[in-house]
Amino acid sequence: MVTNKHINKIVVIIMAMAVVICVLAGIVVGRSDKYAENANILMEYPSKLFDTNEVISVNIKMDEEEWNEMLENAMSEEYYSCDVEICGTTFKNVAIRPKGNTSLSSVARDPDTDRYSFKLEFGHFMEGQTCFGLDKLILNNNYADATNMKEAIVYDMFNFIGAASPLYNYASISLNGEYKGVYLALEAVEESFLLRNYGTQNGELYKPESMGMGGGGGDRYKQEQGAKSQQGPSGGMPDHGDFNPQDKPDMEGDTPGAPPQMPDMEGFDPANMPSPPEGKAGDGHTGNNGGANLNYIDDNLDSYSVIWDGEITETSDGDHLRVVTALKNISEGNDIEKYLDVDNILKYMAVHTFAVNMDSLSGNMAHNYYLYEHDGKLNLFPWDYNLSFGGMSSMGRGGEDSDKGTEMVNDAIDTPFSGTDFFDTLLENEEYLEKYHEYLRKLTEEYVDGGRFEETYNRIGSQIDALVKEDPTAFYSYDEYKTACETLYKAVKLRAESIKGQLDGTIPSTDEEQKQDSAALIDGSEIDVSAMGAHSGGKKEGNPESQDNNSVKHSKKKSG
Repeated sequence: MVTNKHINKIVVIIMAMAVVICVLAGIVVGRSDKYAENANILMEYPSKLFDTNEVISVNIKMDEEEWNEMLENAMSEEYYSCDVEICGTTFKNVAIRPKGNTSLSSVARDPDTDRYSFKLEFGHFMEGQTCFGLDKLILNNNYADATNMKEAIVYDMFNFIGAASPLYNYASISLNGEYKGVYLALEAVEESFLLRNYGTQNGELYKPESMGMGGGGGDRYKQEQGAKSQQGPSGGMPDHGDFNPQDKPDMEGDTPGAPPQMPDMEGFDPANMPSPPEGKAGDGHTGNNGGANLNYIDDNLDSYSVIWDGEITETSDGDHLRVVTALKNISEGNDIEKYLDVDNILKYMAVHTFAVNMDSLSGNMAHNYYLYEHDGKLNLFPWDYNLSFGGMSSMGRGGEDSDKGTEMVNDAIDTPFSGTDFFDTLLENEEYLEKYHEYLRKLTEEYVDGGRFEETYNRIGSQIDALVKEDPTAFYSYDEYKTACETLYKAVKLRAESIKGQLDGTIPSTDEEQKQDSAALIDGSEIDVSAMGAHSGGKKEGNPESQDNNSVKHSKKKSG
């Protein structure tokens, strides 16, 4: 017969084991534990929101005065509360705010439009709430993209080739039932994205932003988290008693309650920025950009401040040290596969190179990417391709009279990142170079020539044509949209033709070789790059009077 003493020992042991199991489970789940309560819902959002066979409907239900206030103070990127009905399901007390870098400041300055991009965070005011498992949904306004589909097609390429990248779809946006336009819906690269791609693996995520203009990077994320921790029980701000914000000290030059003043960028053209002595005009990043260009600088963590400022997950000096250690070893060519997810980065490079996106690591701007680190190994995730296929004004390296179409179509595949040494180690390795070329060949022969591009192009057109035609806030007219789409189709086809020639050696594949022998280049002079949308936003280059669908510019006005 078992004595009470022995029974007590057994109970204690069982309880201790249970505690250990719970602790271990908590460690494994880590920051993703808040999603673990309903794991069967967790992965519903890829099919619920991002089944590209059907445009999703997003109806924002919000007091019109608060909506107008949010738009008037868009530069502050402050979250407001709303209800959102998505595909028939209503989510309560969802946080919404305008988002963006250049697109945000450009729309804020433009008296003729209030078409902002938006970020929806489902658990900001109601902790644990998700949208079918998605923590945050991005609604992009298609700024500077007359085609309304450049970014979608690039993300489709990433998906086709198997690179880790955000899911995408189109969304018909309404405010209190009134149609506001067709937007590109994207999976935010944050908690849900990491969980979908890496399970409960606890890696660290950064979004370096060398432009220093917000737009969803780490500083913005930390502000969101800080605001969340200050919420009252109903999701609003806590009670501060008799505190009056008007009693704050007078800040000389500041208007109480006004958004921060942005520099006047009217007429800004990246083509006028100083060019490096070698490589592509527009390539080469000024200084070290606080590490944003991913070049190894030294062992001092402070030298990489822009990376750390862009933290999405909460990180420490120990986490930062692993990143610097990886960058150092990559720069020295040491045990590359220990420090880089080589296969995924080669896929990233292939699609990025095909897309000719100078608003990124391959241009002046060391931004528009996510850096992921796990166990000392680095990876990259893509972001922001509305200016792909030559949309940055820095295309046209030969000056005002240069043939931008031909330059874009023939952009050299073996010197795509002239300003970032990070990629040189891979391209100097014959095995990795061959694999990179293999992925480029897959894009040209299977994606473009194999019919996937045409299928995607036709599908998107059939889905959004009518929505674009009736879009009351569109940056471009319907006729401009149709012309832009036709131009994009030709551009992708010619780009594939040039890449195939560069791969088989009939067309030079480096910048220097193309300068010495331009006769073999594909003629892209028929491609009007600016027709597809340009850095100037909703106005085609050389056509400042570009008008809306009804041939009357819609002025910025309050809803209702």
